[in-house]
Amino acid sequence: MITTQVIQKCIDDLKNISKVDLQIYDTEGAFVAKTQDAPGADTEILAQFTGSAADSQSVGGMQYLKIYEEGEPAYVLICEEGAESYMIGRIAAAQIQSLSVAYREKYDRNNFFQNLILDNMLLVDIYNRAKKLHIETSGPRVVMLLEFPQGKESTASDYLKGMFLEQTGDYVTAVDENSQIVIKQLSDKDGYEEVNELAQSIVSMMNTEAMLNVKLASGTIVQELKDVSKSYKEAKMAMEVGKIFYEEKDVVSYHALGIGRLIYQLPPNLCRIFIEEIFGGDMPEEIDEETLITIETFLENNLNVSETSRQLYVHRNTLLYRLEKLEKLTGLDIRIFEDALTLKIALMVVKRAEYESRMMGE
Repeated sequence: MITTQVIQKCIDDLKNISKVDLQIYDTEGAFVAKTQDAPGADTEILAQFTGSAADSQSVGGMQYLKIYEEGEPAYVLICEEGAESYMIGRIAAAQIQSLSVAYREKYDRNNFFQNLILDNMLLVDIYNRAKKLHIETSGPRVVMLLEFPQGKESTASDYLKGMFLEQTGDYVTAVDENSQIVIKQLSDKDGYEEVNELAQSIVSMMNTEAMLNVKLASGTIVQELKDVSKSYKEAKMAMEVGKIFYEEKDVVSYHALGIGRLIYQLPPNLCRIFIEEIFGGDMPEEIDEETLITIETFLENNLNVSETSRQLYVHRNTLLYRLEKLEKLTGLDIRIFEDALTLKIALMVVKRAEYESRMMGE
């Protein structure tokens, strides 16, 4: 429903232009808004008019007009009698009625997209409601999920709604208090590279202008409105996978999760069995932070000893010593591709297990 602040601004603007005083009451007779010099309403006359079938009525030197929402009286506008005042009153009534329709549609669209992404609608209802709300049912879209510090939802929402306008087919909504969802309309030429660039710019803007440390995850690009929920679920999974395996990244994309997505979906009992097979239980305590960095850098450089030693600023022999020490601890020589792959997966499985333990502890 339209807010009293919007109604107040509407009649104040008309008063400034026309010098005609206006006042608004709801159909229960409760005061809603009025211009500064409006004299006030006769409650008996107001009640009689509200209960009548008339759309307008002139009584006691005042003109009463009904304002409708979805075919039912919602407000009563009161102004002084006279041709000019009556015309301004009609304009005010039409303006408030139009604003009410726009605000209701905006609310309905928000409600529609919340139910859509949560899979709370039948397929036939999706297309019927989309038609009524003037929402395109086909065309490329992607869902972006943003998480931000608790208590900052209002700030985040305001910035996002300033960036993404409904007129361009974009929608911003929320399903909980710590996140915002952007349903982004794309052009036929846009691909994942463009989506990633947009995601990076959103995070950068939120960090620098809104002073919010946010994380963003995106789903895959979908072509039909009914598949928006799929993109949302993918974005949600990408956010979780990112927290486990890619903590250093502010932006993650479902289509680029790689092996992390597979490990995230493994049953917990299989993860425990795998850890026991590789490490005999938990990861050995002897694998310290320095060794872990060495492993990650070595894997990132495709098992290239020279490039890894250069990036770590260590001598080649020092790197080889670390790799040999790791082999003694784990039985895996990561200079061999198969062993490197096994250790990479094992470390990711351990990360997942540690993350689940922290979540259960909270």
